[in-house]
Amino acid sequence: MTDQTASAEPRPATAGHHEVSARAVLFALAMGGFAIGTTEFASMALLPNFAADLGVNEARAADAISAYALGVVVGAPVLAVAGARMRKRMLLIWLMLAFAVFNTLSALAPGFGLFTASRFLSGLPHGAYFGVAALVAASVVPRNKRATAVSRVFLGLTVATTLGVPAATWLSQYIGWRGGYVIVGFLALATAVAVWLKAPRTPADPNANPLRELGALGNRQVWLTLATGAIGFGGFFAVYTYIASTVQTTLGYGDTAVAFMLMTAGVGMTVFNLLMGALADRNMNATAYMAFGAGAVVLALFPVAAYGGLWTMGIAVFFMAVLGGVSTVMQTRLMNVAGDSQQLAASLHHAAFNTANALGPFLAARVVAAGYGFPASGYVGAGLAALGFVLFAITLRDARRSGIE
Repeated sequence: MTDQTASAEPRPATAGHHEVSARAVLFALAMGGFAIGTTEFASMALLPNFAADLGVNEARAADAISAYALGVVVGAPVLAVAGARMRKRMLLIWLMLAFAVFNTLSALAPGFGLFTASRFLSGLPHGAYFGVAALVAASVVPRNKRATAVSRVFLGLTVATTLGVPAATWLSQYIGWRGGYVIVGFLALATAVAVWLKAPRTPADPNANPLRELGALGNRQVWLTLATGAIGFGGFFAVYTYIASTVQTTLGYGDTAVAFMLMTAGVGMTVFNLLMGALADRNMNATAYMAFGAGAVVLALFPVAAYGGLWTMGIAVFFMAVLGGVSTVMQTRLMNVAGDSQQLAASLHHAAFNTANALGPFLAARVVAAGYGFPASGYVGAGLAALGFVLFAITLRDARRSGIE
């Protein structure tokens, strides 16, 4: 049976069957998020290992991590536009197969130059996968459950920060850092198989084309939403990047405490991602305001919490993850305002969040370098979260003036 035939004559299903099917689809899509999150965050933990093996210092080795982020920014719009005419199911499969190949190439790279190039290539499918996966997830649930469905896809990413990264890091101690990338390759391959088996066999939109997708670039609401996420979520990364340094340098604890703190952040992101998805289905605008506002308050208190000790810092790290829910809210909002340019807009969302991953640490580094200490990164994060709050208000005002809301 072809994809088109299957979608043209859908099999009647009971409500219970539909729920099970939707859960299976969301689980398959979340597997890809788990693979992507594991390689993205584990690379930071494996940096000392591949730096030593490839004969470069750690500062130079960080270029490989930057190369991955650059790949995300480049690949998200390019692949979303290039795949405009493809069935979303098949596009997801090809993206995951490419992700599997490029991560395996990372494991096989004989030198730092080829390793960095393979990390750039590994980043290319990242944004397009999440963007298309979010659209597929939204298509298998009622409209009033779309944010919840998107949060389920992102659940793979947040669980990766809690379980996938520690597991990959631990296994790499026994099989080497290259083994960590091989594992990610197998996870991506398993995702491709799961998507092939479970994703809806919906035919491609006959009216879809690259030019229609490029229409997102002329949509002011798309740009305002992307800017809101890039700046507001940058507040989270301003602090997250320096968690290990704060624990070790400011508090004087070792690697075990660092692992505990990073897992606390991962648990917080998982909890708030699911919570924000459920709340956004009820009132998306209020949920976004709450996430940015609460995030700004928690981050402003972070320096006090950090100097108070490990446990008070842990509480702050858990609650600052409320900003993690912003990703689900902004992704769903893009579906509402992108019009006929859904695929490009959804994929650009992840390019914007990688911008946040660069912006937050860059600004926080200026404060730390000025001698204010690692906990002062909280003030930078609070400022960015507050600016996200303001930008979201501007976005909604523009939408009302344009008659969109």
